[in-house]
Amino acid sequence: MSGESAEAERRMRFLFALRSHGVTDPRVLTAMERIDRGTFVRGHFAARAAEDVPLPIACGQTISQPSVVGLMTQALAVSPRDKVLEVGTGSGYQAAVLAHLARRVYTVDRYRRLVREAQQVFRDLGLVNITAIAADGSFGLPEQAPFDRILVTAAAEDPPGPLLAQLRVGGIMVLPVGQSDTLQVLIKVTRTAAGYEYEELRPVRFVPLVEGIGPDE
Repeated sequence: MSGESAEAERRMRFLFALRSHGVTDPRVLTAMERIDRGTFVRGHFAARAAEDVPLPIACGQTISQPSVVGLMTQALAVSPRDKVLEVGTGSGYQAAVLAHLARRVYTVDRYRRLVREAQQVFRDLGLVNITAIAADGSFGLPEQAPFDRILVTAAAEDPPGPLLAQLRVGGIMVLPVGQSDTLQVLIKVTRTAAGYEYEELRPVRFVPLVEGIGPDE
């Protein structure tokens, strides 16, 4: 098999895995097809970038499996005019996908190293509508609020109050909640004029949402 046909086969398998897990939104599938996950995975794990599994990255964090990224992005229902906040930059993969769907993406992470590395990848990919910031994501980004969409890639016991407050009326937040790293549920929060509506989506497993700024590794 030639390199070109092998790449086509890999892409086909990647998209099939997404669809088989329920990722059916054409805009989400197109965005994920355009972003090579291998760009965000370093070392010997890079060879497994096309697999639908979470993989380790620096600072003891992980890059989520593509099907979970796809389902979270799909649930967020991003429109081209939206301003999005992502809490938990990690490798930058999720933010890069969002950048193809939204007008502007702000992404924050408590680890400066992860933010620096993600910023470099964003520059290399020409993703000029992403702003990555080292900050305590549990407090959101009040100076840029309100947001049309908020995505949290770490699990809290409950949706953090500051993030709920920074969601625009009519906005959507998707995040994992749970009291342990073994029992978490992905939920969708919609802010209405009367308050907040909650919808459970599926069981998941994410690293915990930790307050404060991490060590500058």
